[in-house]
Amino acid sequence: MVMEAVLGAREANLGRVLQILHLEGPQPRASLTERTGLNRSTTASLIAELVELGLVEESAPEPTNRVGRPSPVASVDPRVVAIAANTEVDAVTLAAVRLDQTVALRERIPVDGPLTPEQTADLIAGRVRDWQDAALAGSRIVGIGMAVPGLVRVADGLVRQAPHLGWRDAPLRDLVACRTGLPAFVENDASLGAVAEHLFGAARGIDHVVYLDSASGIGGGLVVHGMPVTGAAGYAGEFGQNRPGILDAADQRAPGGVLEDEVNRDRVLALLGLSGVDETMLAAAIASSADPAVAIELSRQTRVLAAALANAVNVLNPSIVVLGGFLATLEELAPDDLAAQVRAQCMPASAEDLEIRPALLGVDRQLVGAAEAAFRELLRAPASAVPVV
Repeated sequence: MVMEAVLGAREANLGRVLQILHLEGPQPRASLTERTGLNRSTTASLIAELVELGLVEESAPEPTNRVGRPSPVASVDPRVVAIAANTEVDAVTLAAVRLDQTVALRERIPVDGPLTPEQTADLIAGRVRDWQDAALAGSRIVGIGMAVPGLVRVADGLVRQAPHLGWRDAPLRDLVACRTGLPAFVENDASLGAVAEHLFGAARGIDHVVYLDSASGIGGGLVVHGMPVTGAAGYAGEFGQNRPGILDAADQRAPGGVLEDEVNRDRVLALLGLSGVDETMLAAAIASSADPAVAIELSRQTRVLAAALANAVNVLNPSIVVLGGFLATLEELAPDDLAAQVRAQCMPASAEDLEIRPALLGVDRQLVGAAEAAFRELLRAPASAVPVV
């Protein structure tokens, strides 16, 4: 029992060191000793083991004018990568994300309408094989993380329902794992976006976060006390399925509908006569439009969004609300107006320190989150989850 406890503590300390290097970049050995509270010999031993596992590199320090011997610098090995996939209605985007957070490869593959789960798995497996034979030759792939716009059961990665893709009870995790021979992980795209923005983006360092994203529909994620909240089965954060409290009946466009029916980029695209554009192109088209109908629709959607956000703030009392996708576009068009409308519908104490920010990671937010899902076990227990060569 004592030996098991010692091994458990060592594994946890290996994870602590690797997590610091992953999240914050290269660190002098002395800094890691201070951050972890361990003694110097233990820190040196942990780094040596991570180097032996092929997860960390250690380099000579830069010359300084300080007295004493400078500390060697540890960093994650950039050859350790995760494959990230974001499944959308009109495309599958793939990336190879290094353990040091840099993106080695990225490819958006347009598709003519939603693929089936089997087609999606075939596409991902084929691209991974191509990358392993070429650009990723010599890299170690930890696993494959996938972001899906739908309800994903955390216990087994089963996509219970992805209405925009037409999927129901799709075993995507098992399909991809079987075709690639690599560990696979599937989670809701907005939940992964929330993780990414909390770790590396607009909510970095903030412990209480509400995140809403608009891609195929509207999804969301929660961070409470610094930890992602997924719910009992993994379905938490479906803000888009709530029925918003619309103050003025004239603002309603979908009687009996939910938030994503009312706040919907397709309505704006139709007024602009556009299709197949990204958020940057849409924002530019809005800015150049002189059509009053576009301005009226944007104002209406902002009012509905404000009511939905006010409900979330009253219930959850976050420090920050982060908006991604089309919702970020709405916020950036009139940030002061949206914030004022939200505060006007909140309990004053709940909103007095509230900030509303657009997501910072742009189109990479789901990919970064998906990569984190693939890295999660490695960061928790490095010695037990050595990457596949």
